[in-house]
Amino acid sequence: MLLTFIALYLLSNLAIGAWAARKVTNSQDFVLAGRRLPLALAASATFATWFGSETIMGAPATFVEGGVLAIIEEPFGSALCLFLVGAFYARPLYRLGITTFSDYFSLRFGRSAEFISAVLVIPSYFSWIAAQFIAIGIVLNLVTGIPIFWCIASSALIVMIYTMMGGMWSLSITDFLHNIIIIIALIIIAVILYNQTGGIESIVQKTKPGFFRFLPPPTMKDSLSWIAAWMTIGLGSIPQQDIFQRVMSAKDERTTVRASYLASGLYLTIAMLPLFIGLAGKQLYPNLGQDNQMLIPNMVLQQGSMPLQILFFGALLSAILSVSSGAILAPATVFGENIFRFFRPDISDKTLLLTIRLAVVVITLICVWMTAARDVNIFELVGESSAFSLVSLFVPLTAGLYWKRANTLGCLLSMIGGILVWFVCLALETEYSAMIYGLLASTAGMVVGVLIGPKSPPTP
Repeated sequence: MLLTFIALYLLSNLAIGAWAARKVTNSQDFVLAGRRLPLALAASATFATWFGSETIMGAPATFVEGGVLAIIEEPFGSALCLFLVGAFYARPLYRLGITTFSDYFSLRFGRSAEFISAVLVIPSYFSWIAAQFIAIGIVLNLVTGIPIFWCIASSALIVMIYTMMGGMWSLSITDFLHNIIIIIALIIIAVILYNQTGGIESIVQKTKPGFFRFLPPPTMKDSLSWIAAWMTIGLGSIPQQDIFQRVMSAKDERTTVRASYLASGLYLTIAMLPLFIGLAGKQLYPNLGQDNQMLIPNMVLQQGSMPLQILFFGALLSAILSVSSGAILAPATVFGENIFRFFRPDISDKTLLLTIRLAVVVITLICVWMTAARDVNIFELVGESSAFSLVSLFVPLTAGLYWKRANTLGCLLSMIGGILVWFVCLALETEYSAMIYGLLASTAGMVVGVLIGPKSPPTP
């Protein structure tokens, strides 16, 4: 029965994709849902940016192993990111009426900056998408017993098809429905565990000293690691295309700001449920398996009733598919808008839409291949994706919006210098986070460019 209902959940994604395809008449409908999403759908879609494998599987696993200090990146960094987007980025970017972040780089810094930013944006998503595919493969393997790779391949095929059909319309609608279902399931599980454990006080008493410590030890290395954890998603995900598309799909400027704030608030509340469930479940059922990423799915499968299993697994798999779809759509959009159109500026909108849909196929295949060649730590794969954009795109985006002297040379030096220094530090396995060195190099590149380069015109 469980397999039957999971299959129905997955097929519902295809049905919604087919329905949403009727709303797609041009590339703007496909990429930004025609900028017509009301607050509920816009906030839900923005909240769902990360509310998948990393929130429900990766973060609880990291939490039970390392305590609060281990999860600064997710969910706290995620909530910070969405708040900052609403406070400082959503309004000025929405006013420009652009489709991608790279469009902004073109307006502010010129065509060369547009092209380089697009080249950097696209690969930053591969680890993230692979993380989602790995998660859904592990969950399907647990439920069905089918080898993980074939679970990954089949689910990737589903997400590829409905993304190609409906684009952002598919995402917004599936996100809204799946968020409601998964939140209901998490609340039910949390209430059950709360009663079984005897409450919060009982859980706290069974944890090791310092488990709930929020501030790092007063050493340079620990403090910098703590700051880096905040920055990884908190700043690094600001210049990512999937967040941009979800936020910019709102029906007006006010809605896009409110959607960001609301999504941030949801992260500070709803995302706490998997952490509580993971910790309580680990204390109640310490022998559920060695892989803590599967702690909650294993607990539901072994201890939950059939209705709860159907509710949880169906919604979890669908939520991960929705996150995957957004992560695939983002680089596909950048490829069509800022790579293909860079060389073919006179292409028709019909050709552009076809190009983006074909890019969805290629990116999906690349990421399926990556799942067979990478380790399966979901939390680390997601952080890797955000670090990539932090060291290359965050500084030029922010400087372009809020520093009038920011120029093209500074933008180029910032992007290239930051990513190169980051790669070098990763190879050298530096004592402090490579991301910090990359961010400093990116900042220095912008400053040097401003000092020695010609002025660039301000954003229109």
